[in-house]
Amino acid sequence: MNSIHLMPDALANKIAAGEVVERPASVVKELMENSMDAGSTSIKIDLKEAGLELIRVTDNGKGMEKQDAEKAFERHATSKIQNEHDLFHVRTLGFRGEALASIAAVSKLRIQTSTGETSGTSLYMEGGSVKEQTISDARKGTDIKVEELFFNTPARLKYMKTIHTELGHITDVVNRMALAHPSVKIQLDHQGKTIFQSSGRGDQLQVLAQIYGNQVAKAMKKVSAESKDFRLNAYIGKPEITRASRQYMSLIVNGRYIRNHKLTQAILKGYDTLLPIGKYPVVVINISMDPVLVDVNVHPAKLEVRFSKEQELFELIQETIRDAFRRETLIPSAPTRPTKGKEEEKTEQTSLLFENKTKEKEPERTAPSKVKPDYRAEQIDVAKQQEEQPLYVEENIKRPSEEAPVKKNETVHRRVPMLYPVGQLHGTYIVAQNEQGMYMIDQHAAQERIKYEQFKKKMGNPENEVQELLVPLTFTFRAKTAMKIEENKLPLEKVGLFFESFGTNTFIVRSHPRWFPEGYESEVIEEIVEQLEQQNKVGIEDLRDDAAALMSCKGSIKANHYLTMNDMEVLLRDLSDAEDPFTCPHGRPILIFFSQYDIEKMFKRVMN
Repeated sequence: MNSIHLMPDALANKIAAGEVVERPASVVKELMENSMDAGSTSIKIDLKEAGLELIRVTDNGKGMEKQDAEKAFERHATSKIQNEHDLFHVRTLGFRGEALASIAAVSKLRIQTSTGETSGTSLYMEGGSVKEQTISDARKGTDIKVEELFFNTPARLKYMKTIHTELGHITDVVNRMALAHPSVKIQLDHQGKTIFQSSGRGDQLQVLAQIYGNQVAKAMKKVSAESKDFRLNAYIGKPEITRASRQYMSLIVNGRYIRNHKLTQAILKGYDTLLPIGKYPVVVINISMDPVLVDVNVHPAKLEVRFSKEQELFELIQETIRDAFRRETLIPSAPTRPTKGKEEEKTEQTSLLFENKTKEKEPERTAPSKVKPDYRAEQIDVAKQQEEQPLYVEENIKRPSEEAPVKKNETVHRRVPMLYPVGQLHGTYIVAQNEQGMYMIDQHAAQERIKYEQFKKKMGNPENEVQELLVPLTFTFRAKTAMKIEENKLPLEKVGLFFESFGTNTFIVRSHPRWFPEGYESEVIEEIVEQLEQQNKVGIEDLRDDAAALMSCKGSIKANHYLTMNDMEVLLRDLSDAEDPFTCPHGRPILIFFSQYDIEKMFKRVMN
């Protein structure tokens, strides 16, 4: 008896629906992509019960003739590709011909469509079977209603989350489609209430403001770059604008929103130490390339893609973001009013950001004196008071020395303005000032940054800075870790660590780089091994960064350590010479700025 047989189409479509139609958001995504491919400039989505009761997508695209409308719901029916060549040159969002058949298989669906030249076609289907076919009006475009989703697959309904959760997934899809296609007007309604609407004016920054609020949009920086194979146009958020989730990083390839772990890592590498640990930036990166360089046929929902020159693209993204902030002044300002709630921020009129941008004026203030105050003179009394009390001085703070004169025609670019210390708060924060206002500096974070960059430079040439030990250090690791060390001895030696086998899972270290902080040698080596174990691929740069960050933290002044005025001056001078003086190696801010206007407003000297 033969055991192999062909499945009925209805069953095959239900199985396909399990891959394509994961939840209501999947339906919204597939229908919006069809509308985009049909050339729509306006798309409206209506929902009831987060799409489980109703998903209605109405567009003004080119519509379909009667025969095409009937054929569109057959499995693998598509107008996008004709042969294998087309499959590797896909320029449309949809191409498989599975979406409509899969959606219809697990819902009650009605479609009305017309090219606008003749009367339209209306089809009503239940579980993938046509129940009714009639003539509809001649409005150009397509209107699809998907009702009672998963009515015939109750097991799938058990996996649906709350209305709030499902609506969140749909909103996320709509937001990303709006970012990818700012020239298309998109409206999303739930239970008759509009919860998102884009203008369709082609301004991606305006869409960003509508999604994330005006404050975030104002903190975005526009950057662009290109290589032989790729072209980037992006909006990247300043490091002070962070979120607790990666979901605020959007990658768009040839108009298609995608997910790609390696490119996400490229974004984070570009920000490097500018981000606090566990925080992520707001970023939208548009990537244009020849379709032949990307395979979009590796994921049922077309979210994952494969690049043929992924490393080249990785480096382009990383360097573009890194270069964008390399010469920026990234000192956050202290907030002078309560942060707006999410709902209030969402309902702000986006037009204020764009239409009134040139009309914004600073409130009138008293004209400043033409004679600049001598800020150094104001330090005398404070310095005298501090020197009269017993102060704790860290040994690793250098004493001031004469500044090296700047050679003629030599320009020095300082990303931190000239600051004059006036005192210290709780032995933890340096208070400084200049003509612009007041600054608070986290002394531990500042010295961490200074030492981190010093250690990184030293670690760049470890072969000349190795210290022999009188008594070797002995380490015993678990078997998996020991194997990792054996496999990566060469990269470890390049950063100055030489592991010699000394029995089962045991190693001895006879020397280490001179820049290891005294008393912390074993801890630093164990930390490097731990970082090595967590890496799928060993990177010398990563090991160097991790070790430098650890050592800079161990060797820096801590909170509640009092400094003299000279110590503060040296610390601020060294900070101004740093390459990235705005955050510590762990991404925490070093400086906070209070403008004169901010201070006057806090003390009610100005009321606007």
